[in-house]
Amino acid sequence: MEPHFKPVADHALLVTFSDAISEEAHSAVIALDQAITADVPEGVIETVPALVNLLVSFDPIQTDHRAVENRLQSLLDGLESQKIIGVDRHVQVCYEGDFAPDLEAVATATGLSQEAVINAHLAGDFHVLMYGFSPGYAYLSGVPEAIQVPRKPAPVRGVPAGSVIIAGPQCLITTLTMPTGWSIIGRTPTPILTGNPDHPFLFDVGDRVVFERIDLKAYQGLCKDKADG
Repeated sequence: MEPHFKPVADHALLVTFSDAISEEAHSAVIALDQAITADVPEGVIETVPALVNLLVSFDPIQTDHRAVENRLQSLLDGLESQKIIGVDRHVQVCYEGDFAPDLEAVATATGLSQEAVINAHLAGDFHVLMYGFSPGYAYLSGVPEAIQVPRKPAPVRGVPAGSVIIAGPQCLITTLTMPTGWSIIGRTPTPILTGNPDHPFLFDVGDRVVFERIDLKAYQGLCKDKADG
């Protein structure tokens, strides 16, 4: 997979492996990120991996775009793409009532029953690809093709934290009350923000996320236990 290099301001280089989200492109991102970490090129300060590209920041006093690109090209020669092997993280989801305001719309758009949409979501093979947008926002791959729907034409405000949302092949669990144009199909009581400064988020990149269905009563009980604890 041949990468494309793009200068960003005077202090960074964006390495892009594909225009479309794919496991192959993301594996290449991870492989290059790990190669840089193992053998940091002169002047490189930080790397930021994303879905299909890697931002490499550097000190422009020590190096420049051409030197960094040449060094990255040498790291890429013979580099084998690899996938991070993480751990399984279990997330409970209630798909009932006000917790799933877009479930009916997703069912209509996909020609499935609401129960079939839920079952498809539960059967998805979800992996954490990256963090972005807001604290703890882990972008997950793995939404089954049968329930992939596009973003809404306009975002909805005031979407509660803990909402399970989907758009295209991606899924995300909100951690703050914010607007979103993704489809809201459930709510989780599982805390994604841990409160631990050494490990602030439940997930690490590469982790597998397993969704488990709970009913409204169980959701309320879990929330009560957290409040009492």
